[in-house]
Amino acid sequence: MDPLDIARWQFGITTVYHFLMVPLTIGLGVLVASLQTAWHVTGREHYLRMTKFWGKLFLINFIMGVATGIVQEFQFGMAWSEYSRFVGDVFGAPLAMEALLAFFVESTFLGLWIFGWKRLPKAVHLACIWCASLATVFSAYFILVANSWMQHPVGTELVDGRGVMTDAWAVFTNNTALVTFPHTIFGAFAVAGAFLLGIAWFHLYKRRAAGIDTVDASGRVVVGEDSSRGRNRDKTDYRVWITSLRLGAVVALISFLGVAFSGHAQAQLMFEQQPMKMAAAEAACHDGTGFSVLSIGNLSADGATTCEDIVAVYEIPGLLSFLANDDFTTEVKGVNTLLPEYQEKYGTHLPDDPMYGERAGQEINYLPLMEVTYWGFRMMITFGGLAAFAAAVALWIVRKGTVPQRRWLSRLAVFGILAPFGANSAGWIFTEMGRQPFVVAPNPTFDGVDQVFMFTAAAVSPGVSAGEMLFSLVALTSVYAVLLVVEVVLLWRYVGGGVGSAMPELNNTDDGAGQDDDVLAFAY
Repeated sequence: MDPLDIARWQFGITTVYHFLMVPLTIGLGVLVASLQTAWHVTGREHYLRMTKFWGKLFLINFIMGVATGIVQEFQFGMAWSEYSRFVGDVFGAPLAMEALLAFFVESTFLGLWIFGWKRLPKAVHLACIWCASLATVFSAYFILVANSWMQHPVGTELVDGRGVMTDAWAVFTNNTALVTFPHTIFGAFAVAGAFLLGIAWFHLYKRRAAGIDTVDASGRVVVGEDSSRGRNRDKTDYRVWITSLRLGAVVALISFLGVAFSGHAQAQLMFEQQPMKMAAAEAACHDGTGFSVLSIGNLSADGATTCEDIVAVYEIPGLLSFLANDDFTTEVKGVNTLLPEYQEKYGTHLPDDPMYGERAGQEINYLPLMEVTYWGFRMMITFGGLAAFAAAVALWIVRKGTVPQRRWLSRLAVFGILAPFGANSAGWIFTEMGRQPFVVAPNPTFDGVDQVFMFTAAAVSPGVSAGEMLFSLVALTSVYAVLLVVEVVLLWRYVGGGVGSAMPELNNTDDGAGQDDDVLAFAY
């Protein structure tokens, strides 16, 4: 087995898993801060309960995100030492700022927020959660600056075989980062909105199923109360869930619009900066203007290059041109046009250089794996659209104050939480896989001989064997699987316990969600 292939699988598995936590942390953190602000301004009890309940779920996710994220930076030295050497001067700057200016702020102020309940003045305590939540946003920006430089290197010169930063302002204001950042942040809020919607629907359904809330002849909710089995499900509890559901649905809808508009801007840059990625995303072997809704056939590299086996089942004329150029007539270059251009600029075979090892002299395939880019692009759009549609339907259904007493709808709402997670993951897989065969893609606006770019085949650590890489892949994947089980169990436990799991004082008896056996009892 090739250590390069194992290293790519390892980084892909651990990064995709880590990114499941990232958008929820970003979106949920800001929403928790907003809810505490609402409580601070109005003094209404249900905002306090919402702050503590959603805040506890935010903490669980944040802790797991930190645990899984640390591995990402270790991997640069362990499996990608040549990459680290090549880009360290540039890539290290935004990573250092993420740690020093963002992560330290997150952890410090989050600690103050956790232990500051009833100890800090309310205004100071509120400021702590805002500092922590906004730091997660800034953290995302610094990471996206680093990633965007890999997609579109700027402000850098090649010196003695290494990329050296010559213009920090250009790196931190890279136009790729400036469009990727809002797209990512809106995607994070879409995840948080669906999270609130699904869990709130579940609890409103439980109240209906238990006969606590009923509906009158006009279908409007009649809110009841119940204190049986030690759980105080009063009218304020109802306000927690109906407000959470409506807030989540509104946030999800607004976020989808933000994702759509920012995604359009990002796609236009991709057509300009990485045209082969977008051609692969469309299975567009020939120049044209039509957007393929569905193509079938052999999407592998060999078949796609000749277009012999690919058939567009349904295509929207002019839409691809609009995505790329804001008109409906300008043709977009396909694979067969782009391939000779890439080969002329960057060569047909890997250089005969010791850094490539046994891969030196191999033919370069400039076409990304089309099955991944084509379907990843469509999965991203489909899951995002489904989440927005579900949010709109949910707002309509609860217009009279509660959810229907139908178990299948409740289960659908809970499983619907996964849709924006799927959209985010599919989008990142498409973005990263579409950059291949480059780990640092060339900047097409720069035609100098010493253009900064790096083939993925040159980035892997030369001193790491296939066996060592395989061992670390199995070990890390196993650890991450255990952490996944831990997070799901913790989330399930605290979600099922309702507000009482975050505020045990609301329960009449200690039924297992109390302070005595609560592994997160330290959190307020």
